[in-house]
Amino acid sequence: MNLSTVAGPAMPTADVQIAVGVVDVVVLAPAPHGRRDRWRVLTLRRAVSVRCTGAWEVVHGRIEPGELPAAAARREVFEETGMVVQRLYAIAVNPFFLPRPNTIQMAVVFAAVVEHASVVMLSDEHDASLWRTPAAAIKHLAWPREHDAVRYAVHLLRDGDAGAVEDVLRVPDA
Repeated sequence: MNLSTVAGPAMPTADVQIAVGVVDVVVLAPAPHGRRDRWRVLTLRRAVSVRCTGAWEVVHGRIEPGELPAAAARREVFEETGMVVQRLYAIAVNPFFLPRPNTIQMAVVFAAVVEHASVVMLSDEHDASLWRTPAAAIKHLAWPREHDAVRYAVHLLRDGDAGAVEDVLRVPDA
């Protein structure tokens, strides 16, 4: 069967590349006991010397050639914060368009649990960090896709782990 007969005339194609090239990582630490929210979310402010100066964001970065997305997530958390990931969860893949290279970039999104909301050792990319409640993080994060990532992460881990889907979404330690 000819698909053009079923689907109609062929749509024009654009010269757009699709690439899986970045990770977004929602870093979570347990909230102090007795708090309504289970988690605190790490937010980072972009430094003056980099793009998007002053924007609040979650950890993110490029996947290096030959690197798996989960390894990139763990590496980016360490490079941008000095923290070691205790548990890592795959939560989404978000597409976004980059006009200059004419590329649809796919961001693999993770939730990373760290031991506690400790002092962050910032890289040159950021000039401030704050541990926030999930609602406050969503209010301050610049990118709408990060709002969804925070919602997904805290919902997924609402009981401390991923419950019945732990065996599917938790990324094994490297």
